[in-house]
Amino acid sequence: MFKETHPILGARDIERAIEFYTRQLGFRLAFGDKTDPPNYVGFRRDAVELHMQFQFEYEMATIRLRILVEDPDALFNEYRQRGVECTPNRVHDTQWGTREFALYDLDRNALTFYRGLTRPEKDRSDVREGSRNPSS
Repeated sequence: MFKETHPILGARDIERAIEFYTRQLGFRLAFGDKTDPPNYVGFRRDAVELHMQFQFEYEMATIRLRILVEDPDALFNEYRQRGVECTPNRVHDTQWGTREFALYDLDRNALTFYRGLTRPEKDRSDVREGSRNPSS
């Protein structure tokens, strides 16, 4: 039986990544190996745990994570206040039924923070989409 997953993000500079994830994104450093500088660390924020490992440039690839949150609007505002650049520069409703925003960390790992749209929100989105599409 599956219980949890702990994605491992790559980082070229673990100390710089620790600074970004703790100060900018509000995670806490949950653990780290005993090397100096650390090679492997873990971050926690609420129920989400991310692991990070040093990687050389040739080992790096873009990782994309989707993180379910209660309130993407509040989190977006928190990150804006902390000076985090988000892409797009707003929270938006998607055609696939989520409300979300995204950002890249310093190593170009993509993090999307989202929640599902409620039925009334989906209905409003359908009405807005239909009003732009005369063939509906």
